[in-house]
Amino acid sequence: MKFGYARVNNDKQNSDLQIDALNVYGVDEIYEENVTGPQQKRQQLTELLGSLRAGDTLVIGRLDRLGRTVKQFFALLKDFEQKGIRLVSIQDKFDTSTPTGKAVYGVFCSLAQMELDVLSERTKANMMAAKGRGHHIGRKPKENENVESALKMYFSGESTINDIVETTGVSRTTIYKYVRLYKSNNVKRN
Repeated sequence: MKFGYARVNNDKQNSDLQIDALNVYGVDEIYEENVTGPQQKRQQLTELLGSLRAGDTLVIGRLDRLGRTVKQFFALLKDFEQKGIRLVSIQDKFDTSTPTGKAVYGVFCSLAQMELDVLSERTKANMMAAKGRGHHIGRKPKENENVESALKMYFSGESTINDIVETTGVSRTTIYKYVRLYKSNNVKRN
């Protein structure tokens, strides 16, 4: 089945030209989105995506009608590829079922992967720079007022580990973690 999707960018536009082009292409059903603004939910697109099945064709007037962001567009392309859905953009002369369309899709996927890799590199570099400045990296350690009491009880040798856990509420794993930490750092205890 051939589905069409039309979307306007702002209140001053209408989707008549897009709908005319979709009808000329011969789509069976058209979903028209008239909401504008980045925060608006695109209900028609959501319904359309739920209707698409393997072997279906989605026809749009232009590629920018499908996704608001490059990331969103790439995610939809990948989803269509996995589900066996053909995408056609009339104005851009893009068709994922043609050799040229498949090549362009491959370029799109490469660009998306490159964007992820660059973002990952940037994140790692920022984390290393922050670590070099003495900032803690990762999840903040759990603050537990009872850890100190638990360790004093442990190092006094007067309580069993079960008594310490029951009295302080500090887990056995946490107690042993701090015991190892203190022993490895030769921390002096009172």
